[in-house]
Amino acid sequence: MAESVANEKALELPHLKHSPLTAVPSQFLNLTNDFEFAGWGTISKVILTPGDLSHGKDTWCNYHNQQVLGRFEASALAANDILGGVFYTLPSVFAISGVYSPISLLVAALSLFLWRPIMEELGSALPISGAPYTYLLNASTKSVALVGAALLLLDFAATAVTSAATAMSYLAGELAIPFPVYVGTLLVFVLFTAVSLAGLKESARVASGVLSFHLLTMITLVICSVVTWASLGPSQLKVNWAVGRAETPMGVLRHIFYGGCVSMLGLTGFECAPAYAAKMRPGSYPSVLRNLHWSALVFNTTISLLVLALIPLDAESQGNVLSVLADKVAGRWLRIWVAIDAVVVLCAGVLTGVLSACELLCELSHDRVLPRTFRAPLPLTGAPYISVLCFMGLSIAIYASTGANLTIISEIFSVAWLAVMMLFPISLVLLRFSRPRLPRVSRCSFTVIIGATMVAAVVLAGNIGINPVIAGWFSLYSSILIISFSVANNKVAILRWVYWTYDQIPLLHKWKLIRGWGTGLISLMRRLKRQEVCILVNTDEINYLFNMILYVRQNEETSHLKIVYFSVGMVLSELEANAKILDEAFPEITIDLVLVEEQFTPKNVAALAHQLNIPTSLMFMSCPGPSFPYSVAEFGTRIISI
Repeated sequence: MAESVANEKALELPHLKHSPLTAVPSQFLNLTNDFEFAGWGTISKVILTPGDLSHGKDTWCNYHNQQVLGRFEASALAANDILGGVFYTLPSVFAISGVYSPISLLVAALSLFLWRPIMEELGSALPISGAPYTYLLNASTKSVALVGAALLLLDFAATAVTSAATAMSYLAGELAIPFPVYVGTLLVFVLFTAVSLAGLKESARVASGVLSFHLLTMITLVICSVVTWASLGPSQLKVNWAVGRAETPMGVLRHIFYGGCVSMLGLTGFECAPAYAAKMRPGSYPSVLRNLHWSALVFNTTISLLVLALIPLDAESQGNVLSVLADKVAGRWLRIWVAIDAVVVLCAGVLTGVLSACELLCELSHDRVLPRTFRAPLPLTGAPYISVLCFMGLSIAIYASTGANLTIISEIFSVAWLAVMMLFPISLVLLRFSRPRLPRVSRCSFTVIIGATMVAAVVLAGNIGINPVIAGWFSLYSSILIISFSVANNKVAILRWVYWTYDQIPLLHKWKLIRGWGTGLISLMRRLKRQEVCILVNTDEINYLFNMILYVRQNEETSHLKIVYFSVGMVLSELEANAKILDEAFPEITIDLVLVEEQFTPKNVAALAHQLNIPTSLMFMSCPGPSFPYSVAEFGTRIISI
């Protein structure tokens, strides 16, 4: 077998001697089974060039160089969402729970003790960004992962909408703006569309600055409130308690439970940390989760208690309750400061939602769910303008369809967040079942997984019980996104149905305007299936190879697959023969066998991807074992088998 430095010299498989699929009738009236035949595969050897190896080394170095976020910087990216959530959470909680709001917020924050060990185990097993979509993609099928992607995108959109609307509400409460709040919210969307298109990405430094300003504001507010409480005494707290306390123990539990359900809104942002786990310094991820948890636990509970102790109960459900508290404990200067802080930190939440959504949409584009145009950069700034515009369009559509009702949007946000949080224990169960050999640093109890799932389900039911209409809103938006992603991921299958329908009506073939539709549909289907994918193997067992190819056929729209085996002077005895058998078994996919005379390392996989012009996101491998010397994240590939 000849070798070529540039690429390879293909050897035609010896079974290309007969007409394909002659024994099987076609399901199409005017199309033979030759349409289904993708062509016979080849066997080739590849030698990686110095240029390929250099590219592979650069890719590997870039992966490690991106791990620059320390504990505070990494915490800041998500903490702005968590701590900024106090501005829109407190009014909602006090409206439901009343004097029991601090208890409800405390109970909600304590529930994160269930999620932290789950997220730590997932992060140690799969230290990759884009979770929980990427967790599901590596532990289950692509269809299941797309459900997670849809819920995650809805969560990001709800984050942006809620943050923008709350920021304008605070601004309208302090200034006499010459237009309605909904107009101002739309202006915020327009502003951050322009900011995102200008290429101003959220960095750890910007996030750290915003978080530092917000922490200074909250600490100042807490100190002034404590001093005022000590000066005035507990009189206001006694009055509020007398007015708002429930008469029966069941009434107390009902207030605390429903308040706890709404209080989960104050924890939004915790799900964002895994989305950029690959950019954190090694070993810092558990500390980041701990920092986010304790900041929510301390600040949410403390500030709610101070509001209850100093503000009349009927004023505690106002949208700008913290500005009212600041005005009472320190005067106009602190009220203005708190209002400015609210606008700044909530606008940071809008930008976080935009950028997180763009990262997700680009990831979906890499996985061939969405067209590559979603990654198309704006010439001057490099911003993915299609992703930005589509996400902003989705956010504005959600805001407009709810009648610019901040209450409904906040409830959608809460339900979407709970649905996303439920994906983490589900992902861990799937990971343990289908990828049990995957190395991990920490391992949590299965009781914790069940507990987190049950808590999420109960709280989700509680939020729907408070306002059953919200189930309809959430189902509407999530269904639209899930259906959209499913359609985008099954374009060829849908086109086959379209062609079959066209084929069944002879009259359509006679009309001059649409006579050529059949040829166009066939050409489009072939073009969509042109992208090659790779499976990286370490065995020649045919059942193992068959299952991997079956996964590709069920999850990827491709007509060309390469079986890649990294070897150094040794070839598995049955690999070539089994590759030929599998090529016969899957006539709709051209199956090539590529032998690479290099060690199986992240650098060499990246080098091969460069030579074959196949992204590593379309290279699939089996689950590594405990003795495997590399992290899955270093390869950038997908795990598709046990």
